[in-house]
Amino acid sequence: MKKHNFSAGPSILAQEVIENTANAVKDLNGMGLSVMEISHRSKDFQAVMDETVALFRELLDIPANYHVLFLGGGASLQFCMVPYNLMKKKAAYLETGTWAKKAIKEAKGFGEVDVVGSSSDKNFNYIPKGFTIPSDADYFHITTNNTIFGTQIHEDYDSPVPMVADMSSDIFSRPIDISKYAIIYGGAQKNLGPAGATFVIIREDILGKVDRHIPTMLDYKTHIDKESMFNTPPCLPVYACMETLRWLKKLGGVKVMQKMNQEKADLLYNEIERNALFVGTAEKDSRSLMNICFVMQDKYQDLEKEFLEFATSKGMVGIKGHRSVGGFRASTYNAMPKESVEALIEVMQEFEKKHA
Repeated sequence: MKKHNFSAGPSILAQEVIENTANAVKDLNGMGLSVMEISHRSKDFQAVMDETVALFRELLDIPANYHVLFLGGGASLQFCMVPYNLMKKKAAYLETGTWAKKAIKEAKGFGEVDVVGSSSDKNFNYIPKGFTIPSDADYFHITTNNTIFGTQIHEDYDSPVPMVADMSSDIFSRPIDISKYAIIYGGAQKNLGPAGATFVIIREDILGKVDRHIPTMLDYKTHIDKESMFNTPPCLPVYACMETLRWLKKLGGVKVMQKMNQEKADLLYNEIERNALFVGTAEKDSRSLMNICFVMQDKYQDLEKEFLEFATSKGMVGIKGHRSVGGFRASTYNAMPKESVEALIEVMQEFEKKHA
């Protein structure tokens, strides 16, 4: 039976990415050694890092005054590194879900945190609007896609202060105006590669403005100066990221991907609205194209467990919703084919015929 991987992360990768990475694990470039066992300072791995950075720059149209880094620690370490490197007295944050809350918690250890907007009043089912970014903040931080609650920011804000974005779960899903951001970071394990690599896109002029001592490994300058090679980078995840970016380029880039993602999301959201058993959890203008959350209609709540078991028996993997929301979550990242979304819709319709 074919499996359809809707897992929120680590998540689906393109099949050719998995196959090419598996081949490199066995033998990189016919050299008789695995990508996992060669020196990160060898010319063979340097070529991998160089191509991965070049593809990042090309596909996102990154200006020359930005650096692309690959670090460890996941996005969670960036919650600390950002204020360590940028906050002098005060920072502004938009609170849109669990990961935004975690970033806020870390920042409070470095100075004043102004939460300029929050959707916590409705269990984070919308993106706040009408907020004001204070002009005296050292930076403004956003989380562009909220995997747990199924909401997404669909624009590049104009900010009067340097803007920082956690784009862990929607990087490369749409074109981005990089020039509007000071830092973009994220874990790789959604749209880019396996867990273990963290990407950071950083504008070089925003550093060196805080007086505090920054530990060597937490200082962005350390990694910029050594081009992500101060210590051993996550070599295998970086290789898989390179293969993903090659795949993405071959498909036509982020504009093509945005169109494909919109098409997949429209199909599933339309079915959720049509189907008598289900209802979406996010407000329409805030709905994510990456993580589609839905629950049973009130009068069918007792069918939740049965539907999950039914869908699983049909090959649907990872659709159980996060405990903060309940119900179901279909993560439709870049590598998710439309055919899998259509298969989930067929399962939903079949279950509706049995019970509605």
